Amino acid sequence: MAIRNDDAFWAMKARLVDLLPRLNERDRRLALATEAKSWGRGGISAVHEATGVSKATIRRGKIELDNEPAEQPSDRVRAPGGGRKKAEVTNPELLNELENLTEPDTRGDPESPLRWTTKSTRRLAEQLTEAGHPISHTAVAKLLRFLGYSLQSTRKKMEGSQHPDRDDQFCYINKLATEFLASGDPVISVDTKKKELVGQFAQAGREWHPQGEPVEVSTYDFPEQADGKAIPYGVYDLANNSAWVSVGIDHDTAVFAVATIDKWWQYMGKKKYPNARRIFITADGGGSNGHRLWLWKHELARLATTTGLDIIVSHCPPGTSKWNKIEHRLFSRITQNWRGRPLETYQTIVNLIANTTTTTGLTVRCELDPNLYPTKIKLTNQQKESIPLTPHLFHGDWNYTITPRIE
Repeated sequence: MAIRNDDAFWAMKARLVDLLPRLNERDRRLALATEAKSWGRGGISAVHEATGVSKATIRRGKIELDNEPAEQPSDRVRAPGGGRKKAEVTNPELLNELENLTEPDTRGDPESPLRWTTKSTRRLAEQLTEAGHPISHTAVAKLLRFLGYSLQSTRKKMEGSQHPDRDDQFCYINKLATEFLASGDPVISVDTKKKELVGQFAQAGREWHPQGEPVEVSTYDFPEQADGKAIPYGVYDLANNSAWVSVGIDHDTAVFAVATIDKWWQYMGKKKYPNARRIFITADGGGSNGHRLWLWKHELARLATTTGLDIIVSHCPPGTSKWNKIEHRLFSRITQNWRGRPLETYQTIVNLIANTTTTTGLTVRCELDPNLYPTKIKLTNQQKESIPLTPHLFHGDWNYTITPRIE
């Protein structure tokens, strides 16, 4: 057995401490084997004592050093099939069990403990371990990606069953809109935007502020703590890419809706369309401008008589409220403009809406409507029959013309 030279031993240890962290797995084995060979007999034990690396690894390095030609180094770090086996290889049932936990509604037990809990990787790892499949949460994340899963939020897409005449109704709306635009008559899209609480409440989205100085808002959005409720009703002019928005403070009723259309006509529409003979309105099928609402039609008849214009109305079919032009040409822009800002006062809301613009030239006028609009107004049969309404041949419940009353 070679006689150890303590200085040489510590010099070797110092060399390997500096060198080994900079090498890959295979090169470390070769470096250890080279040091062991240089020591002669007892070299493997000396290197093992200096580095703590197992003797088997050092012996393997010596075999590779002796048998692999120096002029043709191998690109492999490990031999084929080397390394720890993947969890799904050592446990073939793991993937199936993971899918059962991830989608218990369709694949596994509907009474699964994860049916009503957040499916985090840590929670999934706990359930798999309890089921006899020990695994870490990081390994679960890798398996989920392997199975084609990713972190996703919910998507608003389901709007109820599709009406069989849905496409035909949109073709009909498009035909009327094209005809009106060609003749120079206004085409407007109307609707109520989501009601907003007035006060120091959180708004979705983010806005630039000095680091560490976010705007502080209330922890809870309790309506009773609000300073009021804002009801934005909009009128979007398709040809002019402009809009009028009234911010109501009371109730979203048909009277409020038509009052907003009236203001649009008086302050914007009449100036832009001095020769107009008629107005084409596209609206949702429900809400304050619903196609079944007699008060809506009654108020439109009043507007037609006041303006002297024929009013033609087409409603979007059921389940297509988000298809109305005003939704993505006006309301979505308003939401982007006030993202991350608490709507502290009514004036804040009016200013944010009025300053909404786009690169395509959208302009918006907005005013607060302080009037009260009581609910539960009922029309008599005589009032309903007096409405000068003519249903169209195609879906007269969705499409109709209201003419000025003859005094």
